[in-house]
Amino acid sequence: MRAAAAKNIDLAVIGGGLIGAAIAWGAARRGAHVALLDEGDTALRASRGNFGLVWLQGKGLGAPPYMRWSLRAGRLWQDFDAALAEDCGFDIGWRRPGGFHFCFSDAELEGRRRVAEQTRSAGGDIDIEVIERAQLQKDLPRLGERVAGASYCSQDSHVSPLLLLRALHLSLRRRGGNYRPGFPVDRIEPDGQGFTLSSGGERLGCDKVVVAAGLGGPSLAGQLGIALPVKPERGQIVVTERVAPFFPYAANNLRQTEEGSFLFGSSHEEAGLDDGTDVATAARLVRAAIEVFPALAEASVVRVWGALRILSPDGRPIYQQSPRHPGAFAVTCHSGVTLASVHALDLGPAILAGRLPDDVRTFSSDRFHVQAH
Repeated sequence: MRAAAAKNIDLAVIGGGLIGAAIAWGAARRGAHVALLDEGDTALRASRGNFGLVWLQGKGLGAPPYMRWSLRAGRLWQDFDAALAEDCGFDIGWRRPGGFHFCFSDAELEGRRRVAEQTRSAGGDIDIEVIERAQLQKDLPRLGERVAGASYCSQDSHVSPLLLLRALHLSLRRRGGNYRPGFPVDRIEPDGQGFTLSSGGERLGCDKVVVAAGLGGPSLAGQLGIALPVKPERGQIVVTERVAPFFPYAANNLRQTEEGSFLFGSSHEEAGLDDGTDVATAARLVRAAIEVFPALAEASVVRVWGALRILSPDGRPIYQQSPRHPGAFAVTCHSGVTLASVHALDLGPAILAGRLPDDVRTFSSDRFHVQAH
């Protein structure tokens, strides 16, 4: 039997995307010795194809615990942004001007009214206002003729996901954490005093471990007796040249970045592990954006990208501590940007203490009745 690796790490987080990086930074802020183990730029990183919305209206509809968890994340974003800026020294572009979900018929507007009412009925502490076209056009004079109105939520916001990821990695290192790109973990072994992680011939010991490896998570979590039934969903996003600023808000299908570019998106496709792009999808995203603001037809497209997101069977997060090996956790979700604040400020410290927050106990993978493998 091989000797266990020497330990000086309190928490090892496997997966250097937004979920893993937020958890690692949150634990490091509590003074823990943290290692963030990342496959590197070859990873199928969801943050590359993220639209950058901190989106709350309609989030968790029909699932009150998910709604409450998301709303807590929204409330924490201001503190999260301030703490991260203090650590990393630069602006990640988080802004909270509110968000519009644009509608193109009376039936769609009625649907948004139902969303608002169902949210209130479920006790969601969030204000969703449905705005008819005449009023909406006063605020957005460039509005297209087909837009019938929109729902608006003042708590919705947006951020640069790439700057957010960079800030988390940098801030982790400044907090004394060890960011290890090029360390793809292939084996996790409980050793009686913690865990030994292997990457090729290199071994690393830790007291606690979190699997936050996205689509690579199921095989690693299975070694700990945790089932992660997830699948990939491809999303494509279109990026324009820089345009003189005129839309500071978040929206369901477009947003203007701090640099002036517009993002049009995003698609939801079953494409296996293909993270490519296609002209037909890009054209559909462009047409939808131009229906909102016809002036955008004059903007040149400079880039189209695709990336793979992670979906559980019900679209909600999975947070699980191993029933066989206490101190081992698995985390995955489809909302890495929206939930980054609560992952950093609540989840990271809780995992460091050896537990999951009470708010997420209903998100165990046990709800799917599947076996780890």
